Amino acid sequence: MQGLGSRVSKRLYGNAKLIHRNTTKMPQSENRNLMLSVLAGAAGVSLAILWYQRTRKSRTARTFSEFNYGGEISKQSQMTADGGHRPVLRVQGTQMEMLEKLNCLVKSVEELTKEVKLLKKAIPNLESQVQEELNGGVELRRTYLFNRPSRRRKSEGRERLQSLQSEGDSEGGYVTAYTDTEDESDVLKLTSLVTEELLAKSQPDEYVTVLEKADNLHKGLESERKEGFKMLLKKKEKYKGKVDFLWRLARAYGDMFNATSVIEEKKKFATTGKTLANEAIALDDSSADSHKWFALMCGYMSEYETVQNKIKNGYLFKEHLDKAIELRPKDPLLYYLLGRWCYAVSQLSWLERKIASTLFGNPPSASIEDALQQFLKVEELQTRFSKNNYVFLAKCYKDLGQKTKAVKWCESAASMPIITKEDEEAARDLDTLLAALK
Repeated sequence: MQGLGSRVSKRLYGNAKLIHRNTTKMPQSENRNLMLSVLAGAAGVSLAILWYQRTRKSRTARTFSEFNYGGEISKQSQMTADGGHRPVLRVQGTQMEMLEKLNCLVKSVEELTKEVKLLKKAIPNLESQVQEELNGGVELRRTYLFNRPSRRRKSEGRERLQSLQSEGDSEGGYVTAYTDTEDESDVLKLTSLVTEELLAKSQPDEYVTVLEKADNLHKGLESERKEGFKMLLKKKEKYKGKVDFLWRLARAYGDMFNATSVIEEKKKFATTGKTLANEAIALDDSSADSHKWFALMCGYMSEYETVQNKIKNGYLFKEHLDKAIELRPKDPLLYYLLGRWCYAVSQLSWLERKIASTLFGNPPSASIEDALQQFLKVEELQTRFSKNNYVFLAKCYKDLGQKTKAVKWCESAASMPIITKEDEEAARDLDTLLAALK
């Protein structure tokens, strides 16, 4: 019986070593099931040995006071139901050591499984936690990566389980494999890099902020437009080499042109705005906004120039407006400006046409019908684009002798609110036009 127990123990111990070496090659769920099966098998063998010994003892009617197994003696007595004493066998020596190792192995696998689950949860949430800290001032919680429980190191021949690697991707493209041999400092370095990148992305660029604010103020009331003009002037030295900044500053000068009624101030604003728009075009000829606002400044200047300069600015206006439409064919403001140009050309006097022919060879040519088509295009692209567009539609139909349509567009113009100075001018023109249509 001793030989049988010894052989069984050695065989189980050998199998345990083999299982130990192979567990890291198997999935975690299979590892755990296998360990539990081995543990159950080992317990079953022990019980079988106990049963065999006790059966053999009853047959031979021999009483044991000691049981020597593997060179070591273990004694234990307990009271039976009839008051006597019976020796109780204990699994001893090598088999107990093997069972202890198997038990430790199962516990290690369970611990490792929990650790991997925490790693999977921690890595995807790292970015959101950092972003939460940046945006809301919430303290960045330390995840399992920073407080990993140290794994107990088994002494006296226990083989250390191989660490499991887990890969994690951050927004910046950082990939790190977390292993048992890594120092916590490596994780902190990675987190520092991710934090810096997220911080850089979360902080709005000052230049972008300035442009967005300028656009919002331009859409507001006259007081807000003046505020936007002052803001852009303060940033001029810093961003004077930026195309998007220059044409916005030119636009702000146009706002100031419309805000004042002083002729000299109007001329100054229009001239400076034209210069800025021209600088923007020099930096980037493909900027539709730069060409649009250059054309607008030319149109503003023509209101207060001599006939010769007025015609010259008219040519420049048309040239840059055509370029802007080529670059941005869906902008309703561009077609409104083209309609205004066509209407103005159709109203040129004989003298102005003669001067234009003398100076430039071919005088500009456009009709009321051409102007009407451009104003209708504006309405097609954006209904109720402006009060002025409706007024000019009414003017075109009046000049073409279509009174009913002219009155219709006058009514549309009257239905729109007066917000800007341009709206005030349109309202005055509308009153004059309605009086003429009666």
